[in-house]
Amino acid sequence: MKDVFITANNIISPLGFTCEANISQITKGESGIALHDTIGSSPCYASLINDDKLNHEFNKIGDVDIYTKLEKMMILSLQDTISQSAFPISDKTALVIATTKGNIDALHNNFAPERAYLPVLGEKIKKFFGFKNEPIVISNACVSGILSVAVAKRLIQNDYYDNAFIVGGDIVSEFTLSGFQSFQAISEKPCKPFSKHRNGITIGEAAASIAITNQRSKKGNIQVIGDGSCNDANHISGPSRDGEGLYKSVVSALQEAKITSETIDYISAHGTATQFNDEMEAIAFNRLKLEQTPLNSLKGYYGHTLGASGLLEAIVGIHTMKNNMLYTSLGMDELGVSVPLNIIKQNKKAEINTVLKTASGFGGCNTAIIFKKLTYEK
Repeated sequence: MKDVFITANNIISPLGFTCEANISQITKGESGIALHDTIGSSPCYASLINDDKLNHEFNKIGDVDIYTKLEKMMILSLQDTISQSAFPISDKTALVIATTKGNIDALHNNFAPERAYLPVLGEKIKKFFGFKNEPIVISNACVSGILSVAVAKRLIQNDYYDNAFIVGGDIVSEFTLSGFQSFQAISEKPCKPFSKHRNGITIGEAAASIAITNQRSKKGNIQVIGDGSCNDANHISGPSRDGEGLYKSVVSALQEAKITSETIDYISAHGTATQFNDEMEAIAFNRLKLEQTPLNSLKGYYGHTLGASGLLEAIVGIHTMKNNMLYTSLGMDELGVSVPLNIIKQNKKAEINTVLKTASGFGGCNTAIIFKKLTYEK
């Protein structure tokens, strides 16, 4: 089976419009979460990208008036990743788009309602960059971002494509906010993953992108060595209480990677800060004998960015390996799950060569991917 590598990446978020800017803010413990009164019927905490800054940057490459906010975020992210990439767009290049709700705001703004259709979103991005193949849209709740990496990896390994560009993104809208409010799942304060005092999620918006290929570059290679996905079929909005779906996903990824759980140096968890998600993840990691492995959730920096979250957090995991730096799990104070976990409470230097990224979502979906650092040339 062919080896598959990630060779370029970008993050567009409230913390910055490059990976370097984002990592710098995470290193300082800065969060993009703030109190906003522009969504919903009352003020709430969320992580929002500034519209003026987004339009200022997008105006350098396109017309700000003919694209939706999500389209501008995704295009900006892809523009940066494509500019870094060692391979050009060809007839063997896939475009993979990950999102949970897409242009849902098109139902309430000045754009035609048809812009809310996911294929239309894909077509807009395809035409902007001149991709030769039809977009592949992955919309599987909150695992969409990380699942897109698994899908692209398998397409490349089975010779459908030589390489791919993946972009994930979601925005904060009244629609998504009201949906989580109906579950009473929105935190009254910035979210606190795995904390005893957690009481729900904080929603956020971001776009992230990567270049993935079967060709190893001269430096900065990250290899995707294993993936697994499993649906626990438990409940439309609640995970299996024993973490069965996540457990099986990680086992599958470990088997493909031909490694044991002891090899994992760091876990980038889903960590939504809801009562059931964090408890389920903790149980699954203990079943896998990963309770001593350093772990964090990045939701305290970004909020829950839905379909973008898995891809965004995987990219931060890549920079964790590159920098050999474990980053604080922001919002963590007192452990609030029933089994032990090694939550990262302060930035710490460590040799990080193998990273496990997990995600779980509505409908019982679970995905795990394992990344391995090869050689970084200074």
